Amino acid sequence: MGGYTLIENAPLASRNTLRVDARAHLLAEITDASKLTELLDFPAVRNGKLLVLGEGSNMLFTGDFDGTVLAMATRGVQVEQDGDVARIAVAAGERWDDFVRWTLGQGFAGLENLILIPGTVGAAPIQNIGAYGTEVAEFIESVEAWDTRERRVAVLDRAACQFAYRDSVFKHEPGRYIVTAVRFALPRTRELRLDYAGIREELARMGIAKPAPFHVAEAVVHLRTKKLPDPAVIGNAGSFFKNPIVDATLGEALKRAHPELVSWVGGDGRWKLSAAWLIETSGFKGMRDGDAGISNRHSLVLVNHGRATGAELWAFAQKVIEGVRAKYGVQLEPEPVVV
Repeated sequence: MGGYTLIENAPLASRNTLRVDARAHLLAEITDASKLTELLDFPAVRNGKLLVLGEGSNMLFTGDFDGTVLAMATRGVQVEQDGDVARIAVAAGERWDDFVRWTLGQGFAGLENLILIPGTVGAAPIQNIGAYGTEVAEFIESVEAWDTRERRVAVLDRAACQFAYRDSVFKHEPGRYIVTAVRFALPRTRELRLDYAGIREELARMGIAKPAPFHVAEAVVHLRTKKLPDPAVIGNAGSFFKNPIVDATLGEALKRAHPELVSWVGGDGRWKLSAAWLIETSGFKGMRDGDAGISNRHSLVLVNHGRATGAELWAFAQKVIEGVRAKYGVQLEPEPVVV
């Protein structure tokens, strides 16, 4: 069988960054996207549940998965046109951080604030990944995917992807699209985003007066490694909770009651609240219950100190959600996919 492999009763502990010891009834690893239809036509695959997995950095398994886990391991980066704006097609299985570093090495701008985010390129549009004032949607021209409903290859332009904060059509219609490639449009030069969370201060500390994109990337790497625990050292999935968005009435009431509340007012008048601040001031930063807990370095990060099960991690996350709701009347939502 060229282009893919199949493993029965496959262990997934090494395939999710929370290191949950779950198993999949069937694990299919695909290296050639053109073989996807053949693979999906296998009776064992076609008649059961399907879960697409990249690097497992945005996933919490609360138990074993009674279906097929499809791991995208396709590779390839193609520059289709390179004038002032480079058009680049990237296979879904490429590592996101490797791709970002490659773009910086080629002299393309835009993705520097998104360096060091774990995961694959194919997962980036699903979540509309974002960090340090930038979202990936801004640089995506189109997404190529296998449409399981229509049984054909679909190319969704940026509008069709319905991008929003940590959101996209791929989350609204879960299971419908299997992302096979992402097309980016990256400029050679653009105004750098320096106004977010300590970037200017970090550049000053580095002694950089006139930053280029690679300087910004280096500053972001420093900031991220200082704040976020390394999944190679302790099991985690990065930020586990989204920043909640509330209406102006609630935002203003909370700000009156808690003047130190960290928040941002959007163009639509709604407030985005810092989930990290809400969790920390509710007393959860560094707390643990058995091997499940919240990082003592960053209160958004749910961590596995050793042998926590997926169910134990999810129960601890529920405890945090409930604690914040009881104290502030705000409902937190998980950022990763909870299986």
